[in-house]
Amino acid sequence: MDNIPPKTLQDLEFITVLEQLASHCQTEMGREQALALTPIPGKEVLMTSLGQTSEYLSSFTTDNRIPNHGFDSIQGELRLLKIENTTLEIAGFRRIASICETISTHKRFFAKFREYYPLLAAQSGEIQENKEIPGLVHGVIDRFGEIRDDASDALKQIRKDMLKVRARINQSFAAALSSYQASDYLDDIRESVVDNRRVLAVKAMYRKKVRGGVMGSSKTGSIVYIEPEASLAYSRELNNLEFEEREEIQRILKKLTADIRPYARQLNDYQAYLARTDVTAAKALYAREMDALMPGINEDRQLYLRDAYHPLLYLSYKRKGETTWPQTVRLHPENRIIVISGPNAGGKSITLKTIGLLQLMLQSGLLIPVHERSSLCLFEKVLTDIGDNQSIENHLSTYSYRLKNMNRFLKECNDHTLFLIDEFGTGSDPELGGALAEACLEVFYEREAYGVITTHYSNLKLLANELPCMANANMLFDSRSLEPTYQLVLGQAGSSFTFEVAQKNGIPYSLINRAKKKIERGKVRFDATIAKLQKERSKMAKTGSRLQEEEVKARDEAKRLEELNARIKTKLEDYQELYDFNQRMIYLGNKVNTAAERYFQDKKKRPLVSELLRIVETENSKRKKQSAKQSRAKREKKVKVEQEVQEKVATIRRKKAVEKGKEAGKEAGKPRPVFRVGDRVRLQDGKAVGSIDSMEKNKAVVNYGQFTTNVSVDQLELVEKRK
Repeated sequence: MDNIPPKTLQDLEFITVLEQLASHCQTEMGREQALALTPIPGKEVLMTSLGQTSEYLSSFTTDNRIPNHGFDSIQGELRLLKIENTTLEIAGFRRIASICETISTHKRFFAKFREYYPLLAAQSGEIQENKEIPGLVHGVIDRFGEIRDDASDALKQIRKDMLKVRARINQSFAAALSSYQASDYLDDIRESVVDNRRVLAVKAMYRKKVRGGVMGSSKTGSIVYIEPEASLAYSRELNNLEFEEREEIQRILKKLTADIRPYARQLNDYQAYLARTDVTAAKALYAREMDALMPGINEDRQLYLRDAYHPLLYLSYKRKGETTWPQTVRLHPENRIIVISGPNAGGKSITLKTIGLLQLMLQSGLLIPVHERSSLCLFEKVLTDIGDNQSIENHLSTYSYRLKNMNRFLKECNDHTLFLIDEFGTGSDPELGGALAEACLEVFYEREAYGVITTHYSNLKLLANELPCMANANMLFDSRSLEPTYQLVLGQAGSSFTFEVAQKNGIPYSLINRAKKKIERGKVRFDATIAKLQKERSKMAKTGSRLQEEEVKARDEAKRLEELNARIKTKLEDYQELYDFNQRMIYLGNKVNTAAERYFQDKKKRPLVSELLRIVETENSKRKKQSAKQSRAKREKKVKVEQEVQEKVATIRRKKAVEKGKEAGKEAGKPRPVFRVGDRVRLQDGKAVGSIDSMEKNKAVVNYGQFTTNVSVDQLELVEKRK
């Protein structure tokens, strides 16, 4: 995209977007680059920038968070490194080492998570890691920002000597303090510090009694501060050593600067990389704030913005807790130009700004707040004429400025241009201005430019209906409440609702009637017809939306019932299979029981074994051979179904027990039945009826024909008394 005119940036409020973006940057260099952001000319570079921002945005929702990229600028240090025989300060060395360590951290991270962040990893792979600089710096400067004792042999020796001298100063001072304190020459405070030296606080009357150098006196003059003579000599020696220390430190730092100077270009690359990363991170944070994403980029010259929000409006309303209305716009070779009409304050200008601003943001590498199915093409130019363009400095009226702007449009407009014009043709006589606007629009159409304009002129609405690759659109307006709905509808021109809005705002009805009589009858009828069509369109849209919702609900319900039916069918099959298995087990149990009774009577083993083998072989002949995996799966399924059945049976029994408990409460006065041998009974929670074979204490043996069971009498219900 060519250089954007400042007026376009002002019209679309792109500068405000950059200021909001810059507020998310951590570094000063990042903020400067964010504020200077412009559309990226090459598609490959643009796609890389968008992809990197999208990758960074995805890192916010994963555990693999990208390491911090913050750094302090080393611009001053880089300038000094260009000058021979200069020396950097300790703080500068620490900033340089920190940048090198941050680069190393980033390279290690992206090498590990290259699959997750391929574009960001490729960017970090373009720079070389430098471990020598941190080693050099940390070999001289410790983590507290002090020069290390072992930075050089000479410095190490000097500091050893300084420690010895300080110890002698303390010893000699302690001796003098003790001596003069005993002589009562000292004030109550005894000692103080002057010019970083320990001194005795001597009473003024005894100043001649104390030998040493006078370092000052108190404000009242009652105390004289004297450094003892014994300490004085050592202090001079310490001063000499401190001077040697400073000289040695200066020499060490100068050497360290010389060692780092060859890496100046690499350090500059490091800083530039981290600044770019800062801008990318700011783009991702800004995108997260406004729920933005990366739409599709197509080569088919299609601009499809689905559920697109104006970023500034969306964020402003989001902070206030208000609703922002999205817009859906589609431009393609068969529909290149849209003419939006409708009442004032209906959202036409906001729609224009939304389209232009989102296009600029996308081509500047920013993610935009649209639906994920949106798809945009790239334009070489974006031309805008939005708002009041009156220029007092240049003595231009609104219309004069617009004509100059239109002349520029006519020169620059081509098939790779997106133009956005608000209130096209206004500022002059409606008929003449409308005719000129129509002629200009035809030129834009012939050059196959893409664009969106807003207008109240009927001739432009008619032109949009006549030309095949141009379409009308309108901002919906509630004709009852006379309030805008801020929804763009393609395919139909909109009424300006001039007289309706005037009436709502208190203009007398008689005056409105007089105005209607002063204009052509055909114009009023044309506007009224458009208004009527718009009302019908709004009603149909609401009906269609309701029907669509009902259709979706019906589909969902049908799908739910189908899934429920499938689950029920599966459960019935499982239960049937379990029932068949249990019936077969009962049948086999009866056969084994019959063989056991026969053996009990005749004690013949051979017939028993023969019968059991025959039963087993008969059953095995019915079985199909299965793998161990299939057998295990079948067993697990059977166990699962059995558990499910048992749980349901237990639930039913609990419910029955509760109900019977309630009934028992009601029938508490009734006597319990007395059971005898031969009575027909059943379990309280069962249906099978059996007869009592024998009773002992509170237990009864109930015979069900094929088997008997031993149960408590409290669990039985009387069905029929023995006859």
